[in-house]
Amino acid sequence: MSGEERWCVVTGGRGFAARHLVVMLIKYGMFSVRVADLGPTIMLDSDEENGVLGEALKSGRAEYVSADLRDKSQVLKACQGAEVVFHMAAPDSSINNHQLHHSVNVQGTRNVIDACIELKVKRLIYTSSPSVVFDGVHGIINGDESLPYPSKHNDSYSATKAEGEAMVIKSNGSSGLLTCCIRPSSIFGPGDKLLVPSLVAAARAGKSKFIIGDGNMYDFTYVENVAHAHICAERALASEKTIAEKAAGQAYFITNMEPIKFWEFMSIILESLGYVRPKFKIPASVMMPIAHMVELIYKALAPYGMKVPQLTPSRIRLLSRSRTFDCSKANDRLGYRPIVPLQEGLRRTIESYPHLRADVQPKRDSKVDAPLWRNKKQTLAVVFIMAAFYFSFIATGNATITAVSKLLLVASILLFIRGKLPRKM
Repeated sequence: MSGEERWCVVTGGRGFAARHLVVMLIKYGMFSVRVADLGPTIMLDSDEENGVLGEALKSGRAEYVSADLRDKSQVLKACQGAEVVFHMAAPDSSINNHQLHHSVNVQGTRNVIDACIELKVKRLIYTSSPSVVFDGVHGIINGDESLPYPSKHNDSYSATKAEGEAMVIKSNGSSGLLTCCIRPSSIFGPGDKLLVPSLVAAARAGKSKFIIGDGNMYDFTYVENVAHAHICAERALASEKTIAEKAAGQAYFITNMEPIKFWEFMSIILESLGYVRPKFKIPASVMMPIAHMVELIYKALAPYGMKVPQLTPSRIRLLSRSRTFDCSKANDRLGYRPIVPLQEGLRRTIESYPHLRADVQPKRDSKVDAPLWRNKKQTLAVVFIMAAFYFSFIATGNATITAVSKLLLVASILLFIRGKLPRKM
C-alpha cells in the first residue's frame, strides 16, 4: 500500500462469497477493507479470529460497519471516503418474497449508486446473477452477454437482480463513476451454508436418491474464482483510459469454464462424503404439480413458522434446465481466468465439511419408523399416484372434483413427508 490510506467497501461483507473477497483484498494489500453488513457488530468464526480478517481488524487494515442498504443515510456512512465499492449484498435467493428482494436488490442498489455519485466514489462493481437472463422455461447453452432479459423471470429474486443490474450499468459515467456487473454462476466452496448442508440433510433423510430431469449441463464456479473475478473487474476499471472504457458499463458471466452435468456434480459431493449417489430419474413434468402444491402449502403456513421448502416450482426449473455460459468477454475485457480448477475446488469444498460425512452422522433411534422414501417401490408409487391425481382430476377443471382431489393430494403429500402411508396402499 502507498503512504496514503485507500479504502474499499464490501456490502453484504459477511455473506458466503463476500467473505472470500474480503480475505483476498486484505491479502493483496491494495486497499484497507470496510466490511458492511446488517449485524450490529461483527461476530468472527473461530477460524477467522486468528486468521487474515481477525488480524486485519486488530491492525486497522479492516473495519466493520453496520449498514442497512434500505437506509440511504447508513449507506452514505458506510461508503464515506471509499475509492471502490463492491456491492455484494442480497437477500437469500431461495426466499421468494418480492417485497424483500425489491427493497434490497432495487431500492438498496439505488441507494448504493446514489451514495457513490454523491461521495465521488471512483468504481462500483455489482454482484449480479446469470439468472437475470433465465426465464425458467428455456435452457441456456454457452450463453453470452448478448442474451436479453426475459419478459418474465423464473422468480422475484432474478427479476429484481436484473433491475439492479440495469441501474448499475446505466449509472456508468455519472460524475466520473465507472461501473460493471459480475454474473457468477452457481457458487460453491468452503463456508457455503446452503448447497452442501442441504444435500447432506436430504441424504440423511433418505431423499437424495432421485434425479429430477436428466442430462442438463451446468456451470459451477468455485468461490475463490468469484472473488478473483471481482478483483479483475476492479483492476480493469482502474487501468488506463482505453482499457477502463472498454470494461466499464458492461455485465460479465463468470464460471469455472468447465461445464459438467448438474447431477454428476451433486453425486461427486455426496459420494465423497460417504453417501449414495442419486439413481432414480423422475421427469420434471411429474414433479412440477407436487412442487406447486408444496408452494401453496408454504404460502398458507409461512406466517406460522414453516421453513422455506426445497421443493418449489422455481427450484425444479433451476435444477432441471441446462445453464452454461461463455466467459470470453470477461477474459477479453477483464483478464479473468479461473485460478482454481473445478476438481481442485471440489476437493477443497469436500474437505471443509468433515462434520457432514456419513460416518459421523448422529445415531438414530432404531425404534423410529423408517421414512417412506427409504422404500423405493412405495416412494415411486406415491409419486405416481400424486401425479395421477393431478392430471386426472385437478387439470379437468371440475370444481367439485378439483376441491376434493386437492384435499386428497395435500393429505397424500403430508403423509408422504411423515412417512405414514398405509402398508397396503
